[in-house]
Amino acid sequence: MKKNNPYKGVIVPMISPLKDDLTVDQEAVKWIVGNFLNYNVAPFIAGTTGEASSLSFQQKKDLVEATVEVAKGKAVVYAGISSNCLPESIEMAKCFADMGADVVVANVPSYYPLTDAQAARFCEQLADASPAPLIFYNITATTGYSIPLDIIEKLSYHPNVVGLKDSERDEKRLDQALDLWRDREDFVHLIGWAAMSGYALKNGSDGIVPSTGNFTPKLYADLYANALNGNWEQVEQLQQLTNNLGALYQKGRTLGESLAALKVIMDEQGLCGTQVMPPIYRMENGVEADYRKEVKAFLSNLNL
Repeated sequence: MKKNNPYKGVIVPMISPLKDDLTVDQEAVKWIVGNFLNYNVAPFIAGTTGEASSLSFQQKKDLVEATVEVAKGKAVVYAGISSNCLPESIEMAKCFADMGADVVVANVPSYYPLTDAQAARFCEQLADASPAPLIFYNITATTGYSIPLDIIEKLSYHPNVVGLKDSERDEKRLDQALDLWRDREDFVHLIGWAAMSGYALKNGSDGIVPSTGNFTPKLYADLYANALNGNWEQVEQLQQLTNNLGALYQKGRTLGESLAALKVIMDEQGLCGTQVMPPIYRMENGVEADYRKEVKAFLSNLNL
């Protein structure tokens, strides 16, 4: 892990707390980000876990505003700028940088099937235009496209490109990526495959991006600290515990359903309400009531 690079550590892809009228609950944002800061954890707003593809530009600006108010100067603020429209991504990058975001994060467009040449050109144009450091985000589950590592390698020498967040569940690809970048002080690898956090850190990744950190930032902060100190047995124990917590809202659910369930857990901890953006919807009343009982029992057993 890099000593002098700021883009590392625990970076939580933050949920987007919403009021019933679908406006951003800025007070809840401040509570959540404040909880992150208690454990030296950084926020990544307007990503997949934050329902970014369903949020308006105004909602994203409200998220950035509230996050920056709490976190500026205390943690690196990562802001998602992904869009199927290149000029809109560029506009978001400029806007969020002006508002105080430190780094912007983007995946490739997700509607038209991409050729490698199209993906490379899109990424180069975005990097050329971004006024802020840029991290590319590989998430095949939502884009339907895996950015080849050779394209990222070429982009890694662009002066605006500082890292890759990779959420693809491919151990061979992970090992190849770490071989490429573990010794590059100017370029970071961030693992978005939370179940492999310990493995990735042990083998040279610079940071972890776990959605479960929304309600358990301390456990991931402890996992990262133990990795820094080479306490791999403790890392493995924390990895198993956090995997079990992730399964509490992810197992047997689609991505959208898991985000609705995650907000129920957050609500149980008094951090935000359960509203989600269409086309994701809240759990039905009876289902939610049963799920809350499951959550309470599970977290009680862990003293969380």
